[in-house]
Amino acid sequence: MASNNILSHQFPPNFNGENYAIWSVKMEAYLRGYDLWDVIESGGEVLVLRKNATLAQIKQHNEEVIKRYRVLTCMHGAISDAVFTRIMGAKSAKEAWDKLKEEFQGSERTKQMQVMNLLREFETLRMRDTENVKDYINKIMRVVNQVRLLGENLSESRVVQKVLVSLSKKIESTITSLEGSKDLSTLTLIDVVNALQAAEQMRAM
Repeated sequence: MASNNILSHQFPPNFNGENYAIWSVKMEAYLRGYDLWDVIESGGEVLVLRKNATLAQIKQHNEEVIKRYRVLTCMHGAISDAVFTRIMGAKSAKEAWDKLKEEFQGSERTKQMQVMNLLREFETLRMRDTENVKDYINKIMRVVNQVRLLGENLSESRVVQKVLVSLSKKIESTITSLEGSKDLSTLTLIDVVNALQAAEQMRAM
């Protein structure tokens, strides 16, 4: 019962039709936090109650029914009115979730096309001379995180390599010092960012 009281004071993440991949991750975590995700994951209907059911069985059955309506209520509260019209006919939370996924994430083929476009963008990114390290890393990580949200793995070593080969000429000396002092295969993104920002601050001084 305590979790229900908490749930009533915690609003689910809002979805207005944009950034579905991010919202779906947040919404799954929200439902898992209140032990409700199994309703989406299993999608199973509540078993019909037997005529000779015990009081304990009746109580459990009622709780399972309420649980499913609770998840559907959460889904309704987590989306804008414009998005709600897409799922207003859904009779279960599982049906509502699948409808949103189909419309805003698309089919597997559409998903793969999104991944391909993002990977193409990732490969073509280059740091401009007028750009600072923080802004450029944020730009790269925006694409990387979108790719990962779609289920494609972009390893940290690949991201580090991308950063090192796409920096502007004004910080080439920093790359040279990194190559001379560290094994590039063991470099983390944090190592690289810290070194680049330190060099950037030194130049500014």
